[in-house]
Amino acid sequence: MEKIPLSEYVKLNGQANAARLVGVHQTAISKALRSGRQIFLIRQKDGTYKAEECRPFPSQKQSISRSGKISEV
Repeated sequence: MEKIPLSEYVKLNGQANAARLVGVHQTAISKALRSGRQIFLIRQKDGTYKAEECRPFPSQKQSISRSGKISEV
């Protein structure tokens, strides 16, 4: 199983090819790269690719109000 950062794949093969590989539009690849998301392309045993994102959990800070309700900050 080969794991390559999306940014590296795009440098070698372009955004359009990366988009076709994982089944999204080229604009989604562009936005992901611009926003600095940590996305990796993983080559499966059968030669296909899947994309995975590595991000912190929880992804957004949450605060608890005085009433006990949780809201995102």
